[in-house]
Amino acid sequence: MPAQRTFGMDHPHHEWSPIISRPALRWPNGAAVALCVVLVLEHMEWQAPDGSFQVANLSGGSAPRAFPDYARLSHREYGHRVGIFRLLDLLDKHGIPATIAMDAMTAENYPYLVQHCISRGCEIIGHGISVSRTISANMSEDEERGYIRSSIDSLIGATGSAPQGWFGPEYGESDRTPQLLAEAGIRYVCDWANDEQPYPMTTGDTPFFALPLLYELDDVASMAQRKVTVADYQRRLTESFDTLLEDGASNGRVMALNWHPWMVGQPFRVGAADAALGHMMRTGGVWAATGSEIVEHFQSQTA
Repeated sequence: MPAQRTFGMDHPHHEWSPIISRPALRWPNGAAVALCVVLVLEHMEWQAPDGSFQVANLSGGSAPRAFPDYARLSHREYGHRVGIFRLLDLLDKHGIPATIAMDAMTAENYPYLVQHCISRGCEIIGHGISVSRTISANMSEDEERGYIRSSIDSLIGATGSAPQGWFGPEYGESDRTPQLLAEAGIRYVCDWANDEQPYPMTTGDTPFFALPLLYELDDVASMAQRKVTVADYQRRLTESFDTLLEDGASNGRVMALNWHPWMVGQPFRVGAADAALGHMMRTGGVWAATGSEIVEHFQSQTA
């Protein structure tokens, strides 16, 4: 998108808002931090359709080898077969509701997973079609609108209800994605990583919000891409929470984590997640909630 210099940003998607200038945000029961854990269930196709776009060196994998790349494909499927159940048990242990970012290919081809997540009270949000097909500026407006509609329709068909939230595969967007998501009935998006509170986006008359994830704490970005050790990742989680707790005492903060079951659900990593969540919940001052619950409460505070 061509630069459009305005006060603070060079795009029209939201207003610039320094956090120290905002009215104090209060979470339920006086909590300083709203904790949201997003678990990503995304399918990696053996061979993506011609013309589809995927990021170079797709997260967590080595450069593609000759088709089929069984090691990388089966590594991803570990999350669907093993890791997701380990992480859901972990969240249950700590009384944290799960927000599941589920793509269309998972919704259509893994009915057991869909029903399992529903039975455990998870919120299911949109996550595109597959991790092999990412939204990009290469799409026309009609193509992107159809892509979003197809993803939403797959979730409606699998779950019986329309998703309220959206997290694009690999955080992928074009310069019109927020407007198209709002047009399709989505209420919040998790692709933006520029704040510690939800905030409204400029999508017209329909209320639409960003629920920022802490990209620095994305398990794949940290441990696969930046080679952060498991012990250091645990330390980063707990120290981040402690800082947000201190800052949130005067103005509430969000700690929204993005975890992939094939990554942090591995047996040698899950202990770090367990210890970090245990620290957060024992310390107190935290409201564990789904993405929709956090956005709804934020909207009620700022209406």
